[in-house]
Amino acid sequence: MYSSFKAEKEHHPADFMVCTIARMLKNGERIFHGVSSQLPMVAMKLAKALYAPEAVLLNIPGGISSKAYRVSDYSSAGEELWENSDGIFPLEKVFDLSMRGGLDVAFLSGVQFDVKGNVNASVIGSYNKPKVRLPGGAGSAVLIPTVKKAIIWRTKHDKRTFVEDVDFITTRGNIYKIVTPLCVFGYKNERLYLEAISPYTTIEEVKSRTGFEILKTNVPTLDEPSKEELRILRRIDSKGVRYKEFGN
Repeated sequence: MYSSFKAEKEHHPADFMVCTIARMLKNGERIFHGVSSQLPMVAMKLAKALYAPEAVLLNIPGGISSKAYRVSDYSSAGEELWENSDGIFPLEKVFDLSMRGGLDVAFLSGVQFDVKGNVNASVIGSYNKPKVRLPGGAGSAVLIPTVKKAIIWRTKHDKRTFVEDVDFITTRGNIYKIVTPLCVFGYKNERLYLEAISPYTTIEEVKSRTGFEILKTNVPTLDEPSKEELRILRRIDSKGVRYKEFGN
């Protein structure tokens, strides 16, 4: 799918994304992931092991910073997130924590994102007669406006995903980063901007796969996954659930 990733030479894009996300997380932060969030779930565990040992990991089932040695191969809301946890913090309290300004990071996603930082998780096409009706805002509509740092991950990077204007605004603004297999977008002055690119791509490829104009092109290149990161990834995600969204 991504011409820049050559399996015989470079790391899988999921490994790159997990390591990139893990490096964004800081010690002591309260960090939440929701359902269908295998990739950020693994990134949180990697960060806890390497970069942020005092981070507090929150999730849908409610187990705090689970030390389970297994990761579900089909869900990021499985019972294993209760195993050997530091305590219980139910989902409804996560929303309350965020609205009180106490949630540092939340991982969220969507289907369309535009240059103004709008997120669409509701419909493709018109709202009344959509081509596709999507799951809707769910937690995103509450958490993106209230969490300190909303990190969005998206395994597809194409012109249908990153558009000039979304078909429907499910929620908007307050985006900290968007991480894709090709790059990291930041958000400043009510606009997405290109912050850094993958070591396996080029500015030209990122521009060709993005539906809005990229103004800044002199950007740094992100680091590849390190040997230590990959060693720990193999331990905490031996089943490879981080690859699920890529279909392999």
